[in-house]
Amino acid sequence: MKKLYLPLIIALLVVTALLAACGGQAAAPAAEAPAAQEAATQAPLDLGPTVDVQTVAEVKDRDDVFVIDVREQWEYDEGHIPGVTLIPMNDVPNRLNEIPKDKEVIITCRSGNRSGQVTQFLRDQGFENIHNMDGGILAWEAAGLDVEK
Repeated sequence: MKKLYLPLIIALLVVTALLAACGGQAAAPAAEAPAAQEAATQAPLDLGPTVDVQTVAEVKDRDDVFVIDVREQWEYDEGHIPGVTLIPMNDVPNRLNEIPKDKEVIITCRSGNRSGQVTQFLRDQGFENIHNMDGGILAWEAAGLDVEK
């Protein structure tokens, strides 16, 4: 029985010595490394009051960006930016709690008119992170960007 404990004790001592020699820190799991690198490469955004469709296409999938389409359901169903959240213009005042204040929020519509009105309304409500997408879905499609139906 004593012969079984001796190799176990030696193995524990070797592992302890190796950890101490390496600073006692285990290597980060491989799955965490890309996420850490992505967070480090995502520089803070500096978006103006109006954002062009190419910029929206580049940033829309970031964790710190939230895109809202303020058109009606039937318009949205005809084609929308992939991943966008639908909040029709007339519903916005009743759904303010769904609009994040800790992300950059980009508002879009058909041509930029309704989204411009909603952008101003949200700024009047105290939102500071609100941006209007210039030209709406018409400009998005004209630029040849993906549309989901």
